[in-house]
Amino acid sequence: MQKFPMTVFGHNALETELKQLKTVERPYIINAISVARDHGDLKENAEYHAAKEKQGFIEGRIQELESKLSLAHIIDVAKLTGNTVKFGATITIENIDTDEQSTYQIVGEDEANVKEGKISITAPIARAMISKEIGDEFEVHAPGGAKGYEIMNVAYI
Repeated sequence: MQKFPMTVFGHNALETELKQLKTVERPYIINAISVARDHGDLKENAEYHAAKEKQGFIEGRIQELESKLSLAHIIDVAKLTGNTVKFGATITIENIDTDEQSTYQIVGEDEANVKEGKISITAPIARAMISKEIGDEFEVHAPGGAKGYEIMNVAYI
């Protein structure tokens, strides 16, 4: 089975969500199903059907999280060093045409959030940056055409 890279922060976030689902959400929905069942005819009981649907979602999410956590390859970014871009790096890049700078951290798929500057290891821009060093240029093929960038800084924080 293939392992998937994940930062310590991302791993902790998934574990927290799993604990919340198992210790709070699951018992709550089991109780809601029990209460709805006591209301009578289950065929026309909207509360019961809504609770059962929510239970299905919760159980599916628990299985998904357990699977992801079991296949996680946890990487402690704080222990990494160097000027080469690898998983966990925080990279400042500059658009060659516009001189606009952007900063991104390369993280696992479940941790990605562009608004927070976190991009997935599977994103085209992240794949283009891997193994590059400060001063290297690279090109990303985007829907609007190819764009060139230069790596200005690499940090592991």
